[in-house]
This record gives sequence, C-alpha cells and structure tokens, in this order.
Amino acid sequence: MPHSPCLLWLLAVTSLVPGTQPLVAGDLEGDELDETPLPAVPCDYDHCRHLQVPCQELQRAGPAACLCPGLSSALQPPHPPRLGEVRVEADMGRAEVHWCAPSSPVNQYWLVLWEGGGGPQKGPSFNSTVRRAELKGLNPGGAYVVCVVAANDAGESRAPGPGAEGLDSVDGPNLGPCGRLTVPPRPLTLLHAAMGVGSALALLSCSALVWHFCLRQRWGCPRRGRPSHAGL
Repeated sequence: MPHSPCLLWLLAVTSLVPGTQPLVAGDLEGDELDETPLPAVPCDYDHCRHLQVPCQELQRAGPAACLCPGLSSALQPPHPPRLGEVRVEADMGRAEVHWCAPSSPVNQYWLVLWEGGGGPQKGPSFNSTVRRAELKGLNPGGAYVVCVVAANDAGESRAPGPGAEGLDSVDGPNLGPCGRLTVPPRPLTLLHAAMGVGSALALLSCSALVWHFCLRQRWGCPRRGRPSHAGL
C-alpha cells in the first residue's frame, strides 16, 4: 500500500530537525504526574510559642498548602487559655508568666492578678501573637492568684480567680487559666534578718556580762577563809 504524501513529508521534516525525539506515551504520563498536588502537612504552628504567627498567614506564605488546628466558632467567646511556666524573681519583685493559646479565634490577651483577699487587678492588653508577659511590683513573701484571659469580638474567656476549686500552684502541672503564685522573701531581707538576730543576741550577751560585773562590784564576791594550820 503506498504511503500517504502527508505522512512522508512529516517523517522527512522530523528527521531533518536536529535533536528531535519521537513522541511516546510515557511523556504524557510523566507530565500528568508532575501536576499531581502534594499531600497537605500540618503547619508549623505552636499554641505555646511566643510571638507565634497566626496559622492562616502560614498557609498563605508557605510554598505548599498546610493544615491548621481546628478552631471554635468566631461567634463564641474563646475557650480559656492554659497557664504555663511562671518564673519568679524575688529580688526584683517580678514574675514572667507564660501561657498557651486556646483552640479558638483570639484578638487579645491580658493578665488578672489577685493579692491575698484583695480585688482583681487587670493588666494591659496584648495582641494574639503574645504568649509571655511580666508581672511587676510583687511584694516579697506575698501570695497571689494569676489568671490569663483571652478575648475576641464575641466576648472573653472565663477566669475563675481565687474562688476556683482545685486551683493548682504555678510550680506544678496546670491545665487551667489560673494558678497560685507565692513570692519568696528577698535574699537581702533574709540576710538582714539574720544580721538583726545576731546583733540582738550579741547585745543580750554584753548586757548580761555588764550586769554581772555591776552586781559583783556592788555586793562583792564571797571570799574563802584561810585554812587554819594545826599546831600553831
């Protein structure tokens, strides 16, 4: 059967073009595989990381799609944050408070502090990326309750305060937004107290010695009689 002139012309042109490779079915399959989307991975988001970029921004900035943690509705107040480590600096009268974000949309945070039986003291507000703040003006030897509050357009999270049942110390594991904080006495205060006690003891000792010598000079000391010699 004679070949078609068009087919012969196409074969001739292909043979004349240098570097031309025949088209095979495998090339089409390879192109289709290259366009297959990669599986999504969790975003590099940590609820407890200070200055954590919002997860939605990580999704937009990343080279590939990533998955964000599930969040509650923005029409509801956020769940309470979880209070984390609290580092107390007794000599400076301050404490550094850490917390973890809830699984809720949050616009801002703030700390609430109770001292003894006093009323709540609300601190300044922080944006949604902050996970660490300082408490200043703490009294040495004072006992406090600290809570972290999260807020959005729908309201704020609940802070039970000192009246909460099962309130844990910040030194141990804590799963709630509040904890008890005790500031130890300053080291200088302990040193001054020790010096004061030592000075008082020394003063009492000196007073006792002076009183003893005064009594001795006033009443005299009993003298032993001279022994009698037999035969004199």
